Amino acid sequence: MNELATRTLTGAILVCIALLAAYVGDDIFAVLVAAVATAMFYEWTRMVRGWAFGWYVGGFLYALLPALALLWIRERDAHGLALLIWAFIVTWSTDIGAYFAGRNFGRRKLAPSISPNKTVEGLYGGMAAATLLGGAWALASGLGKPLLAFPPLFAIAAQTGDLFESWMKRRAGVKDSGTWLPGHGGVLDRLDGLVPVAVLTALAQLMRLT
Repeated sequence: MNELATRTLTGAILVCIALLAAYVGDDIFAVLVAAVATAMFYEWTRMVRGWAFGWYVGGFLYALLPALALLWIRERDAHGLALLIWAFIVTWSTDIGAYFAGRNFGRRKLAPSISPNKTVEGLYGGMAAATLLGGAWALASGLGKPLLAFPPLFAIAAQTGDLFESWMKRRAGVKDSGTWLPGHGGVLDRLDGLVPVAVLTALAQLMRLT
């Protein structure tokens, strides 16, 4: 099985698990989120071994805050599930759009010293995909028109999260944060974009912007 097929199959399985747990909610979703946050912190501590103590504190917050945000979004009100899925869609469509746009149209490097394969065209592709799919879900699920403004901004945040994790890996001298997920690497490699999107979605709710 080639790399793209492996990556697609693994991604599809992860999407199904995430959506099923989100739909069930309650303890099932809480246990999954806690397990994923624990794996994220474990991978983080392996990467920053020998770095200053502040990096360990930062890693704890990096794993904790999005976990709390996801749990809060899911259980907040009757629209929690729809909003949680919206956050997933924005993150996933950014990743997929950036991947395919970058492969097919990528010319200008986005951050060559951090992640040589990322391109400006890939970023635009991710923003476009997030805007279209995130907007479509917001309208179809009745979340409201205010959410239409957020996908392109959150797509930039997701790509920034991806670049930050790439910078950490480069500094640590590792290719992937782990080997748990065939075709993707570690949990951090798969969720680096969801971290800022989850937190920003929760903040937008707290500030009643959505």
